[in-house]
Amino acid sequence: MLRLENKVAIVTGASQGIGRCIAETFAREGAKVIAVDMNKLPYENKNIYGYEVNVTDRNGIKVFFDTITEKFGRVDILVNNAGITRDALIQKMTEEMWDLVINVNLKGLFNIAQLVGPHMMEQGIGSIINIASIVGEYGNVGQTNYAATKAGVIGMTKTWAKEFARKGAKVRVNSVAPGYINTDMMKTVPEKVLENMRGKTMLGRLGEPEEIANAVLFLASDESSYITGHNLSVNGGMRL
Repeated sequence: MLRLENKVAIVTGASQGIGRCIAETFAREGAKVIAVDMNKLPYENKNIYGYEVNVTDRNGIKVFFDTITEKFGRVDILVNNAGITRDALIQKMTEEMWDLVINVNLKGLFNIAQLVGPHMMEQGIGSIINIASIVGEYGNVGQTNYAATKAGVIGMTKTWAKEFARKGAKVRVNSVAPGYINTDMMKTVPEKVLENMRGKTMLGRLGEPEEIANAVLFLASDESSYITGHNLSVNGGMRL
């Protein structure tokens, strides 16, 4: 039996990397997937519906939400994966770099969860998975803005787990904190740096997008029906 059969799932930041892998994994497991990104969505899968919208655009997100709920009738799963980086040491970080990362990585999640969470409460059930980061757990040099947002994602996860489960609603909210994963972004990192990253993991390697997608799939499915308010670290045993 497919683990997400007849489920309707929204995945943000779904045009590439981890987000795309999550969307494809969900579709393979039987879900109707609404893949959201501000960039062109490259899908040909009949069970993946692309929708171009910027998560920081509150009006655009409202139109999107109204459109998909009218078309599909419900939302069973939300994966908040949209996020960006603008790295610099704090003394070199501009206000623009700070504001942009805060807006996408925090406000973007807030904008869509503010609509989807209450919707799930009304239907009585749902699963929200927020993508955090190892950097939000341990910090990292040159990533003040990114670390702040990903720590905030974990805090929002625990808060929403409490808020959206009120009045008997079986709405679960969890987060996944990936370590360093083999995506296109890593292709620009020098091999010496990659080797250092691998050496910091207990498993001696970087992760694969499919390994994050599988963790998210578990939290989205009924197999994790008694798990909420939890941050799942998927990092190969890495410590920064």
